[in-house]
Amino acid sequence: MAKILVIDDERSIRNILLEILEYEKYTVDTAPDGIEGLKLVNATKYDVILCDIKMPKMDGIEVLENMMKITDAPIIMISGHGTIETAVEAIKKGAYDFISKPLDLNRLLVTIRNAMERASLLDETKILKRKIRGTHDIVGESEAILHVKELMKKVASTDARVLITGENGTGKELVAHWLHEFSQRANGPFIEVNCAAIPSELIESNLFGHEKGSFTSAIKQRKGDFELASGGTIFLDEIADMSLSAQAKVLRTLQENKITRVGGEKEIPVDVRVIAATNKNLKEEIEKRTFREDLYHRLSVIIIDVPPLNKRLEDLPLLVNYFIDEFCTNQGKAKMNITKEALEELKTIRWTGNIRELRNVVERLVILCDNKIMAEDIRHYSMPLF
Repeated sequence: MAKILVIDDERSIRNILLEILEYEKYTVDTAPDGIEGLKLVNATKYDVILCDIKMPKMDGIEVLENMMKITDAPIIMISGHGTIETAVEAIKKGAYDFISKPLDLNRLLVTIRNAMERASLLDETKILKRKIRGTHDIVGESEAILHVKELMKKVASTDARVLITGENGTGKELVAHWLHEFSQRANGPFIEVNCAAIPSELIESNLFGHEKGSFTSAIKQRKGDFELASGGTIFLDEIADMSLSAQAKVLRTLQENKITRVGGEKEIPVDVRVIAATNKNLKEEIEKRTFREDLYHRLSVIIIDVPPLNKRLEDLPLLVNYFIDEFCTNQGKAKMNITKEALEELKTIRWTGNIRELRNVVERLVILCDNKIMAEDIRHYSMPLF
């Protein structure tokens, strides 16, 4: 059921609107002035807000300006002293509409319905945009992350192979997606392969495909990931976990731009950009003879090392607010604020899981906290609940 807030200093107007809107099956709260109205908006998510202009304590235009900072709800201004100049000013400052008193109730109800429909469309658009592009944002302004961004910009438009290094949870996959999206291959496929998640006996079939009957369960021909990625990008995540035999075939593919399916003899040309990532030290893996040195040199034309969160704590407030906006939007919650003390508390945590761990903590806080995240909330909810 939609929720509406009515802010008006005239008790009779509040009561009339309360009665009519409840009759129309809306849930209604009322406030006698802007200060009380702002308190309610800080504590509750409303679908539409009706606000008078001429009020004691705080003028309606000032209320509007403050509300635009804390809510996405459409705000309809109402006034018995309305002029064209006042209406224009209200619209410029973000009001959805302006209605003069005495109120035309039919027009008011139509305006409320239209405002709710528009707000719903805007919410859907935000969610879709975030699903399409928002998850690949590289958030941060620290010197370490600016260096990464600068390197990404220089590399993205080329076909150079890129090796992305860094601890688990630092955002290596985001870098890979970003490089693809801003490359000349952006309209081509992006195929992501988690080398650690595929059993060693299946990795070659997954990467290069197989012919029907090439092994017991090969009941039909299958194209491999290199073939599927042709014209686009293949992202080999956790490449240090790839078997040596698969490494040899990947090396041949990089040298000749051709693949041969398991059980097949025909060479199939592929046009693919390779981006790889690992959380391991490949030079140590080479010394242990678990990773081919010649493959390392083929992959590491450009190396992008993504710094851990503990080495870029100045980015933490930006990341936290980014995740708060994301989760509030996805969950249909009003905008939440976080205190400076809470941010400082977050900086004292040793983030072994990096950005991924921080994102999980922020999601937990958005779900469990009220309208504001306090320092005591960090101490209470920063660790997983058992």
